[in-house]
Amino acid sequence: MIPLPESLIRTLSERGLDPDLVVRIVNTCLDEDLRDGTDITTDSLFTDAIGQADIRTRQRGCLAGVPVAAAVLHGLAYRTGTEVEFTTRLDDAKRVCPGDTVATVSGPVRTLLVAERTMLNLLSHLSGVATSTSQWVDALAATTTRIRDTRKTVPGLRDLDKYAVRCGGGVNHRMGLSDAALIKDNHISAAGSLTAAVDAVRSHQPDAICEVECDTVDQVREAVNAGVQTILLDNMDNAQMTEAVSICHPRGVVTEASGGLTLDHAKEIAKTGVDYVAVGAITHSAPILDLGLDFD
Repeated sequence: MIPLPESLIRTLSERGLDPDLVVRIVNTCLDEDLRDGTDITTDSLFTDAIGQADIRTRQRGCLAGVPVAAAVLHGLAYRTGTEVEFTTRLDDAKRVCPGDTVATVSGPVRTLLVAERTMLNLLSHLSGVATSTSQWVDALAATTTRIRDTRKTVPGLRDLDKYAVRCGGGVNHRMGLSDAALIKDNHISAAGSLTAAVDAVRSHQPDAICEVECDTVDQVREAVNAGVQTILLDNMDNAQMTEAVSICHPRGVVTEASGGLTLDHAKEIAKTGVDYVAVGAITHSAPILDLGLDFD
């Protein structure tokens, strides 16, 4: 296990990230790049040179994953028996502009260059998720509707992806299948009816939060009468969502819009009164935030 600096362990923990999980991810990513144990190019050009470089942004966005990038550098330094420094200049959740310096790294040039792509891959991806989330947050500003993520995350990176959503100002939904029950169309078909599916969940896990996916207003009425806590309004138009909200809110049922949602129509969706919009694209299709490592 990589012995991360105590200050970095504390930072990860304070942000809701398990340091051991981050270390496992970092190790997997480094193994992927160093599958044969060497960097032919860097090893051919450098021996004992010491250098310093800055991680800089090349476009506007929102940061996420700076301490994860630090874990990459410290992880590689531990493997190679070298000493490095990672100095954070801008922290996660900060909005950035092109040319901003995010962090400064120093140490053996070989270590910095080998770590470069893995650091940037993780930092760029997570910052891309945070940036996409922040765009929805901005679009929904001055409304009561919040942006919420889904389980459509990169396999193996769910905790990091959902952390990036928080950095962008979004709200996490289920981290995994055991967090809550989410009854969808296939579950309803298997149970025979929406009410039967809810009753089955209540019988098996009486204390579990229960959410049902509905694609008609009639299903919404049935779900409310069945006593669910949250209803996912799937691929409904604005008129249907407005009617569904009017049924749910007086009974204290939370509403969440999902399916075919676009940033351009965020405010129109919010006008229906839904509590959340669930957008899988903020994690499964977020463009990276372009960052680079520039040596002095």
